[in-house]
Amino acid sequence: MPVIKVENLSKEYRLGTISHGTLTHDLQSWWARLRGKEDPNSIISSTPSLKLNPSNLKLSDNPHFLALNDISFEAKRGEILGIIGRNGSGKSTLLKILSEVTAPTKGTVKIKGRVGSLLEVGIGFHPEQTGRENVYINGAILGMTRNEVDRKFDEIVDFSGVEKFIDTPVKRYSSGMYVRLAFAVAAHLEPDVLIVDEVLAVGDLAFQKKCLGKMGQIGREGRTVLFVSHNMTPILELCSRAIWINAGRIVQQGDVSTVVSQYARDNSVSLGETLFDPPAVSNGAYLERAYVTDDEKKIRPDIPYEKPFRVVFEYRVEFPIDGLSVGFRLHNERDIAVLHTATADCSDPIGVGCSPGGHEAGVQIPGAWLAPGRYYVEIGIWSPGIGHHQYIKEGFAFDIIKATVGSIGEEVLRPILEWNLR
Repeated sequence: MPVIKVENLSKEYRLGTISHGTLTHDLQSWWARLRGKEDPNSIISSTPSLKLNPSNLKLSDNPHFLALNDISFEAKRGEILGIIGRNGSGKSTLLKILSEVTAPTKGTVKIKGRVGSLLEVGIGFHPEQTGRENVYINGAILGMTRNEVDRKFDEIVDFSGVEKFIDTPVKRYSSGMYVRLAFAVAAHLEPDVLIVDEVLAVGDLAFQKKCLGKMGQIGREGRTVLFVSHNMTPILELCSRAIWINAGRIVQQGDVSTVVSQYARDNSVSLGETLFDPPAVSNGAYLERAYVTDDEKKIRPDIPYEKPFRVVFEYRVEFPIDGLSVGFRLHNERDIAVLHTATADCSDPIGVGCSPGGHEAGVQIPGAWLAPGRYYVEIGIWSPGIGHHQYIKEGFAFDIIKATVGSIGEEVLRPILEWNLR
């Protein structure tokens, strides 16, 4: 039997500003609805800053927005289910409905047992109360008795690592301290279903690993976890199944490796080559073009595994910049950083590519090195005096394709090395 069952779930929002928070306007809106008229206090416009004046309002062609559109899925007891998708795809809306923060427009949600949610940093915390008091407040919100909170209190505080500050008002906590204590409460008060949004990104790396270990333990204890993240590595490590949501609809659900791989490949970045528009405001240097060439200097989106290739950047400098450097980082489909290199690594980088005008920087990557798969190129231009002149998270991508290489697992590198046999 599923612990979570979602059937034909939809959530519709009305765009613009509705009502103005006064009794007069509320009565006007109620009277208009009663007569079947347009609400005079509803501004459905792409420019919500417009003042309430019917003569200057331009109504949108479609004032309604479907954040979720006919979503259906199930989650079993002890399952850790990953939910992935771009920003604005509907992931957080889904979690808010499951957490009963908001109601669906249509469809049904059935959840067996108590739900613990961590949707935002410090959600449910009262800023004037101390960490100790907020542990008890959150426990009460989750339906725990005082005795249950007493029994778990030391374990919660120890896990959070904020023992020194437990009697300090949480308004003085950093965002990292907030999330540490909030996660500790949600995870240790034994919910049947734990819902975690992207808040763990706030914590430091050691705490993230601690949280991921705790979620794995929760799954092994027979409880259910719904985990949203833009980082595919913990999704792949923790989850057995994943749901990919885009534009409010489920694109794909099933085995986590299959779904994550397809999601990564569908990422709408240019393959092999991309052109960059000049920035609206430049601080001295910017990219114009980036591409990958094979060993015959031809631009192509896919490189045979055994062949060497070059990654090339064309950029423009507007005035002399000391120590200017161009570099990139490669990420694979699991969002693992595989390689980082920059022109600053040159034996004599001083003055290279720092003068005004157009420049080209390229680097050779040997063949039979990167494992077959798709690689995403994260690009930066920076200098010691200014910092980043330009940073592009996903500039473009390219594929390393199989040829005669043997079996491929989940390697990051797949070099052909020299073996000595006797």
